[in-house]
Amino acid sequence: MPFWADTPLAALDRAQWEALCDGCGKCCLHKLEDEVTAEVFLTNVACKLLDRRSGRCSDYRHRFAYVPACIRLTPAKLKQMDWLPPTCAYVLRAAGKPLPAWHYLVCGDPEAVHAAGMSVRGMTVSENDVVDLEDHVLEADHPWNA
Repeated sequence: MPFWADTPLAALDRAQWEALCDGCGKCCLHKLEDEVTAEVFLTNVACKLLDRRSGRCSDYRHRFAYVPACIRLTPAKLKQMDWLPPTCAYVLRAAGKPLPAWHYLVCGDPEAVHAAGMSVRGMTVSENDVVDLEDHVLEADHPWNA
């Protein structure tokens, strides 16, 4: 069995962990949290480091120097990050579910996530071009909120 199919997340080495990312870019979108209800609202505003074409960070190795609030995803932090999309490979594997057919580890094609409409490619704006995040909150029925 390939590592992504049956290895517990906590047992993955760093390269395997990083390989699980499907490159959808959804985790790199800005979110707003209601201070009263703690409800999280997704926006279509991408982090300034997100390469909006590839769905990957443009400077992953040094991202914390440019975006101190960037979060390093770990198995322990997964439980706290209920805003991650249900299609996220980390979320799926933590729940014991298989990766989707469009995940590049399954199909061998890193473009499949985009072809399947599962990425943010072509559907975001850069945080450098946004004045008010509240103007970019996605509707509750938006597919990214599923």
